[in-house]
Amino acid sequence: MLDQNASPRRSGIALSQTFSALQHPNYRLFFIGQLISLIGTWMQNVSQPWLVYQLTGSPLYLGIVSFASAVPIITLSLWAGVFIDRVPKRRLLMITQTLAMTQALLLALDVFLGWVQPWHIVIFAFILGTINAFDAPTRQSLVVEMVGKEDLQNAIGLNGAMFQTARLIGPTFAGILLGLVGPAWCFLLNGLSFIAVIICLGMMKVAPMIGAKRDANPLVQMREGLSFIRHNHVVLTLLGMVAVSNIFAFGYSALMPAFAQDVLGQGPAGLGLLSASVGAGALIGALITASLGNFNRKGLLLTIGNTFFPMMVLLFASSRVFPLSMLILVGAGLGFMVQNTMTNTLVQTSVPDHLRGRVMSVYMLVFQGLFPIGSLMAGTIAQNFGVPMGAAFGGAIALIAGLMWLWRAPYIRKLA
Repeated sequence: MLDQNASPRRSGIALSQTFSALQHPNYRLFFIGQLISLIGTWMQNVSQPWLVYQLTGSPLYLGIVSFASAVPIITLSLWAGVFIDRVPKRRLLMITQTLAMTQALLLALDVFLGWVQPWHIVIFAFILGTINAFDAPTRQSLVVEMVGKEDLQNAIGLNGAMFQTARLIGPTFAGILLGLVGPAWCFLLNGLSFIAVIICLGMMKVAPMIGAKRDANPLVQMREGLSFIRHNHVVLTLLGMVAVSNIFAFGYSALMPAFAQDVLGQGPAGLGLLSASVGAGALIGALITASLGNFNRKGLLLTIGNTFFPMMVLLFASSRVFPLSMLILVGAGLGFMVQNTMTNTLVQTSVPDHLRGRVMSVYMLVFQGLFPIGSLMAGTIAQNFGVPMGAAFGGAIALIAGLMWLWRAPYIRKLA
């Protein structure tokens, strides 16, 4: 169902193709609220592993915290998909965002009072993972209700641009605040940033798209979604590519505090700049993909990103020069964003509306839930063989897999 409040397209007043999804009033509200909230989220994303590393000095513990956030995503995502297809997504998103705000404020209070222990952060990560098991696929599924399929790729690209703009701003602020006043203020500001998105969601007027019967057997509905994925070889391959990338190639990001401090000799400001470099590259990639509109060579672009990203990870693992590492991370962010924007778009355009929540919950399961498993693996390797090896191993596996798909799955690069 298209957004009934969308502005009609007129050549005289239409936005440029790069920002065409912003013509939809509901999406504009969503974009503004999410941008503010994501700046706070990235402040916490940088501050939390830094705090963990300062408390423990252990690369392995970085992986443990990341893994704790994945456990509920792995165990709950399939059930969450069934639930998402049964309820109005905007209302559910308001609930999950309120719970995420509460989690951030309680973490801030724990640090302000001086009570924080490493195991506290593991618990907070587990709680946030539980919230995200419902929140992330809901946000993905809501996009098409706001803009329709015509502007879906553009909206997904703009979502990436929004995410990466926040990734540029949030880590920079976090690096400054970590050095000046400590991580508690980063957690507090993240909690307060949720107010913006909750207000904007309350102002939206989206006709709910409920695709599943509420009185049906949820187990049957879950099997229906999984059966669609299993019998659709394109969607199954796309999910496999996301899984390999997030288990192996993206594991380097969990080691970023260790890279900053132990490999490159930097403090919290350097950590913020490294994370911001990834964000800069991903922002470039997001704007490129958003500007392409209904680009008819999506599969080819996906294939390029799927090999370029792990190549950049391997180069980053071998660098010992801070400015060069920043430049390489720009390339890593670019490759990652191109790969995942094209994958998200191709999956969503291949899914019928009544299965969207269930399929996107599986997508978010492999996108978010498997990444911390890779982080735990990277942390274990780093603990025993050095931080650079922890990133290089995963990058090499992902690159080999990308080359195999290039050879064995030519139908992917032909997707329009």
